Amino acid sequence: MAREIDAPRNARSRRSRAALLRAARELIEDQGVEAVTMAAVAERAGVTRRAVYLHFRSRGELITELFGHINETEDLTGRFAVIGDAPDAVTALDRFARAHAEFMARVLPVARAIERVAHTDPDAARHWETAMFWRYETNKALMRRLHDEGVLAPGWTVDTATDMLLALISNGVTHTLLDERGWSTEQVGEHMARVLRSTFVAR
Repeated sequence: MAREIDAPRNARSRRSRAALLRAARELIEDQGVEAVTMAAVAERAGVTRRAVYLHFRSRGELITELFGHINETEDLTGRFAVIGDAPDAVTALDRFARAHAEFMARVLPVARAIERVAHTDPDAARHWETAMFWRYETNKALMRRLHDEGVLAPGWTVDTATDMLLALISNGVTHTLLDERGWSTEQVGEHMARVLRSTFVAR
């Protein structure tokens, strides 16, 4: 009987937590990270501040948890699964360019807002450090695969190629192409794949 009672209670708790994270994301997209307070999140979600604190002990915990929430909501694992399944490193690089463009088109407003204040807002800084860690590790795995398959272009090491890839897929580059130049997500993915092949793949 206890399990039958706990199951819907746990489901309600998960829905409530997701609603609060969704409210925090909306605030960041609309007004920036500065607008995220426990009171503002409560108001946006239509709950009391006490309800927010039942799920998150602090603003910092809320913003940190937002990283995982966005990745789950936007199916980061599913979008990038095709990279690991690629038959060779060059195909993986192409698939990465397209998957990254699709994912960033969905999360760019939040990513740019977090990055913009990461140097002054400790909560945003922790979120940004986590995001950059995973970007770096993903990039390094790609470059290591190119190297291990003997197709990494001359002049690059795994480390220098990883750093350059990190720069090429930065928020600023994506923002310029999508928002300022009006490229479609498909155009960004296609042309970024071309740039990455010509830059990192041995001829």
